[in-house]
Amino acid sequence: MAAAAAGKAQRYEAFVSDVLQRDLRRVQEQRDAVFEQQAQVLQLRAALARLQDVDAPLHTQVDLGCNFFVSAEVPDPRRVFVALGFGFFVELTLPEALRHLERRSSLLQRLSESLTRDGAKIRAHIRLVLEGLRELQGLQEPPGTSEP
Repeated sequence: MAAAAAGKAQRYEAFVSDVLQRDLRRVQEQRDAVFEQQAQVLQLRAALARLQDVDAPLHTQVDLGCNFFVSAEVPDPRRVFVALGFGFFVELTLPEALRHLERRSSLLQRLSESLTRDGAKIRAHIRLVLEGLRELQGLQEPPGTSEP
């Protein structure tokens, strides 16, 4: 009987470490990537808001990589190219680009909330399996973790 319980405990431990924790790491990495995209959208929105005040040609510096900058002049800063994804770009006016960023921001917000909920569900599953392991092995709950 004890050998069967030990075998079950090993399978549950392997499930937690091989499946649940791997899934939790994957969800957290995806959520972190979404947070980075949200930060980029906020930064771009602020830059576009500043561009709305500029009517004359815009003089700027562009990073070509490895901190190598060149001077650039944008003759008409009222229109910008926005990356839609998969290598597609569209030319938009500044108000259109800001509306696009609003929609993208709300989409990213919903995605981050969904990934946060998924992470919470996985953590709950891990806790449930660990509680089952504790009961299976006949261990007591660690002090300070009991609920009132």
